[in-house]
Amino acid sequence: MNLVYFEEILFTLAFIAYTLSAVLFFVFVALKKEKIGRIAIGLAIGGFGVHTLAMILRVIHSGRLPFTNQFEFATSFAWGIVLCYIVLHYAYKFTGIGAFVMPIAFLVMGYASMLPKTVKPLMPALQSGWLYLHVGTAVISYGSFAVAAGLAAMYLIGERQKASGDGDTVLLKSEVCDYLSYRVIAFGYLMLTLVIVTGAIWAKYAWSRYWGWDPKETWSLITWLIYSVYIHLRFNRGWKGKPAAWFAVIGFISVIFTFVGVNNILPSIHSYR
Repeated sequence: MNLVYFEEILFTLAFIAYTLSAVLFFVFVALKKEKIGRIAIGLAIGGFGVHTLAMILRVIHSGRLPFTNQFEFATSFAWGIVLCYIVLHYAYKFTGIGAFVMPIAFLVMGYASMLPKTVKPLMPALQSGWLYLHVGTAVISYGSFAVAAGLAAMYLIGERQKASGDGDTVLLKSEVCDYLSYRVIAFGYLMLTLVIVTGAIWAKYAWSRYWGWDPKETWSLITWLIYSVYIHLRFNRGWKGKPAAWFAVIGFISVIFTFVGVNNILPSIHSYR
């Protein structure tokens, strides 16, 4: 049995399911048909299941968790986004959130599909148990920030609809979007803090220093500082509304640059292909 072949088939099926789910969520928001929303959710969950099987085959084939190159992190990142969305959906039963989160998962999966999928032996620097804790928390953190950015986008669009007098909408109330975005960011911030701490400890073992101002390290710190400011202003100043929503979007842009931009533009010892 060719595990690589079946992995690629499952990855493609998951990509198709996420694509159809994103499209149907947009249709749901436009037409306000609950049946379409349920189909979109089913596709997201089904795609997540198939995606999980693809990652399991990758683990069996490579003998390790899929965290060691750009393709593996990209597919894990997309998996984390959908996982966070599904958890949020079952916790709050808000169908419309999918229209703002599943397109992000689709784009990340699309990026992953363009990357080399070859399984290579681990570099010496990656042969550490810290790899799984460091990258695993990054997957959950980035997935959380993606969902928070989707909620922030929903807030901004909802406010625009409110200003235009469109009261008939399937979007969440502004206050709910604002609150959920904050809760998800707080969780993602905790995970990102663990990413940086575990990365520093791992760097000490791998390169005999805790911090070296490598571009990946620097942009991870910038992202952490952006969300630190958000948490501080929210907690101590009661910061809400449009400024907070835009800050959530800007923070996620920094997340994307940390992942995609640094790997493809800036020379970094973290750019494993």
